Amino acid sequence: MSHRIRLVILTAANLLSFAVTHAQERVATRAQQRPLSIKEVLTLIETGQPRMHAYKEQTAAAGDNISLARNTLVPSLTAGYQAGYATDNNSTGMIYPGLLMPISGPVNARSSNSLIPGTALAAFLQWTPVTFGQRAAAVEKAAAEYRLSGSVYDNALFQQRYTGILTYISIVYLQRLLNTQQANIQRTATGLQQSLGLARQGLRPGLDTVQFQSLLAQATMEVLNTQKLYTAQVLELCRLTGLTDRPEDLLFTDTALATQLPVQPDTTGGYAQNPVYRYYQAQTAVSAANLKEADRGWRPRMDVWANAYSRGSGIDPSGVVNKADGWQLSRSNLGAGVQLSFPVLQIARVNIQKRQYRSLLRADQDQLAQVDQNLRRQVETAESNYRQNLLIAREAPVQSKAARLSYQGLELSYQSGLVDFTRLTQGQYQLLYAEMTEADANLQVWRALLDIGVAKGNLNLFTDQLK
Repeated sequence: MSHRIRLVILTAANLLSFAVTHAQERVATRAQQRPLSIKEVLTLIETGQPRMHAYKEQTAAAGDNISLARNTLVPSLTAGYQAGYATDNNSTGMIYPGLLMPISGPVNARSSNSLIPGTALAAFLQWTPVTFGQRAAAVEKAAAEYRLSGSVYDNALFQQRYTGILTYISIVYLQRLLNTQQANIQRTATGLQQSLGLARQGLRPGLDTVQFQSLLAQATMEVLNTQKLYTAQVLELCRLTGLTDRPEDLLFTDTALATQLPVQPDTTGGYAQNPVYRYYQAQTAVSAANLKEADRGWRPRMDVWANAYSRGSGIDPSGVVNKADGWQLSRSNLGAGVQLSFPVLQIARVNIQKRQYRSLLRADQDQLAQVDQNLRRQVETAESNYRQNLLIAREAPVQSKAARLSYQGLELSYQSGLVDFTRLTQGQYQLLYAEMTEADANLQVWRALLDIGVAKGNLNLFTDQLK
């Protein structure tokens, strides 16, 4: 036996030992793995992503705007105290305006730069009970913005859940693909051993052994590449769910997707629950509320006010200075009134705003119509794909069974010297391709069902099929 043949035998034995050991390790660690289902993934995506918490807090903040808009009906009461020094050349009891209703003292006949103290204590009440619809428009706008913020959260959560399910399906497919490729390694290693025996007997050329070795190396590299993709998908799912487990510590329980077809789902109903559709509905409502608020911006406004204050001055009306009196609240005043204001010259500005918001409203309505059209076609396409993929999936087992029987016959013929290496490997490739196609065909049906649920905005169409 040549050195090359012994090396080939050793290589094949090592690869087979690696495959068996790897399988045993997987069985041994399975009891320690964390089970993870698709439904649990959907829950973890909502609770495990900081982004989802951020969207939820933004929605809560938008909800507070409704309370702020309604709160304008509550009167405001402001109290304050002032103390200061001022010259007595013009007015006595000088105060800082704003909180206090300003008053003037008598004009002094003499000129003096002496600083005289003055104090004041006041309470000012302001109430706007009537806004002629402006407050109602502000509340309606705040409510529309709250619904829009909620639709942003719903859409983000829906998209992340869709991505999570899609990633889970990819993981199941890659698991199935790994099993298929491992079986292909076993078949190639068996063929290698057979070719070695036939070569020793002089029934087959030694070139077959080298070619089998090349096929075995290629099959091993395919497994390693698939394992890399599998690990990447598991890490992506961990990112989506916020899990900190290692990929090898997770046990995916919904692997029946690769072997079972869903029951014919009930796909009746429209797509009104689709988060994208609801988002554009909410955006249109916000534009309509902005238009209403702008339209009512030219209406009058009625304010009720009341003021009570006391003040002290270091100079009396006759001009006698007594600075100690400036720290005593010796003079009191009361006042109340009603003010009706109307922005007479704001009509041009209001008309510009109304024209702007009308254009934005029409744009949002057109976008909503486009989304309506897109979703209608999306539902039709997804349902058509589901029907076609279902037909393909029903034929895939027939193909894989025929390919398996064909390969078994070719293997016996190769051992008998009736077919050559090329014909045998063609049958082996056809079997590998058929097994991969069968796994992919089943998952494509589930993927089409998921697309129907996405278009209709109802992922339960998919999850209700899970056992």
